[in-house]
Parts: sequence; structure tokens; C-alpha cells
Amino acid sequence: MSAIAAVEQVVPKGNLWERFMDHIWDIIQDTEMWTSASMVLLRVILIIVISRIALIAINKFINHVTNEKKSKRLKLRTRRVQTMGKLLKNAASYIINFVAILLVLGEFHIEIAPLLAGAGVIGLAIGFGAQSLVKDVITGFFIILEDQFAVGDVVQTGSFKGTVEMIGLRATRIRNWTGEIHIIPNGSINEITNFSVNPLLAVIDITISYDNSIEELMLSIRNVLTRINDSNITGTPEVLGIQTLALNQMTIRITARCKPNTTGDVTRLINTEIKKAFELKKAEATS
Repeated sequence: MSAIAAVEQVVPKGNLWERFMDHIWDIIQDTEMWTSASMVLLRVILIIVISRIALIAINKFINHVTNEKKSKRLKLRTRRVQTMGKLLKNAASYIINFVAILLVLGEFHIEIAPLLAGAGVIGLAIGFGAQSLVKDVITGFFIILEDQFAVGDVVQTGSFKGTVEMIGLRATRIRNWTGEIHIIPNGSINEITNFSVNPLLAVIDITISYDNSIEELMLSIRNVLTRINDSNITGTPEVLGIQTLALNQMTIRITARCKPNTTGDVTRLINTEIKKAFELKKAEATS
């Protein structure tokens, strides 16, 4: 008797199919299994819904705290508050989604501890291989936290000076006045000069010949300065006096308190007004 014939005698034809169909039918009729699966599905949906509701509630709370009127009432810088708001929203989204994924995996009886241990090992390896990236992220976090500068500020770091267009956890984007964009890794920002925080002092040096007396020149300049009315100037400009003396000319220094990042505009305005006054005086003298 062959082996195939022996198997056919032990297991009759169609018996395996019948057993398979009986097993499937038993699964379909197993109410306890379906109840358990339904409860797992319900808990997964509940986890997702609760995580979405929690994220929406946290985002609304962050929007309420970083509201422009609220920040003005608390005397906080609006640009800093908005930047921190975006950072907090991103962090909340990452944390809530990560916790939700772990809870969903737990519902399917997947061991979370080995996954966390593996993620820790991978994170350690990435940390050793990307130390500059970690440095950039940590530096970017403290730039935002300590309010060193914000989007819209005019800053200078090293040889780069311009308006901050974007502050990220990895890099900062600065646009200079001619339009070029400089993308600087946060880890390379060792020192920063911010021109947009406090009122500044515009220093104007005017070179004049010795043709007129110093008293007459100083009086004419003071009369011009008192007539200047500009919103960028926070106080009446002052004439400090003669700064330097040369062979055929002298330099008179003028200072003016002005709003942040307006020294260039104020300097050009004062130079223009003084030049107009000198031209008018010269025209009157020749007429």
C-alpha cells in the first residue's frame, strides 16, 4: 500500500476542509471573542477621540495664554509669545500623539517596554552621530526660552546682520537689507546683538568749514533740531559740540534718542534738514 493511500484512509477526503469551515464557523459564533474585539476597538476609538479632544483643549489654552491682548496686559513681547505658542503647540502634539500610539499598541497586547528600550538605544546612537544637530536644537530652545531675539527683530551675529524671518529649533533665518537670506545653525550663534529691544542713540557727525563762528553754527544747528518733528525721535536732539578739528574743517557731533532700529532714518533726516538750513542761509546771504 502506498503512502498516499494510507493517508487517504487515515484522513478521508474533504475532512480537512470541513474542519477548517467548522473552525471558521466556531469563530463567527464565538460571541465572547466578538465582544472582546468590540471592546478593544471601542477603547482604541476612545483613546483617539480623547487624544484629539485633549490636543484641541491644549491648543485653545495656549492660544488664550498667548493672545495679543493678554500678552500686552502682562507686558510680554508679542513676537516672543507667538513664537513660544507655536513651539508649545508642536511639543504638545508630539507628546499626545506618542502617548496615544503607546496606548493603542497596549490594547493589542504588544509589549511596549522592548520598544521603548529599542528606541532609547537608537536615540543614543543617533545622539552620538548627530551631536551638532543636538547642539543646534538645545541652543534653539534656549534662544526662544530666554527671549534672546524674536521674529521681526534686527540682529547681528558675527558678520551677518538683518531682520529675523524665522526661528527654528535647528536654524535661524536672517534677511539682510539687500534681500539675501542667511540660514544660520543655532549651535553656531555664539553671540548676538539685538537692535530692536531698547531705544537707541543716533550719532551724527557734521563736517563744517571755519568760515563761520562756532557760536553762530551751534545756534543755527540747535534751531534746526528743535523744528524737527518725527515719530521715530523720542527726544529733542542735542548738539554735543566740536568732536574733532582738522586743518580746514571741524566736526560737530549731534546725538538723538530714537526708537529701536531707526538710527539710519533719523541720521538721514537730521543731515537733510541741516543741509537745507545751510543752503537757505547761504542763499539769503548772497541775495
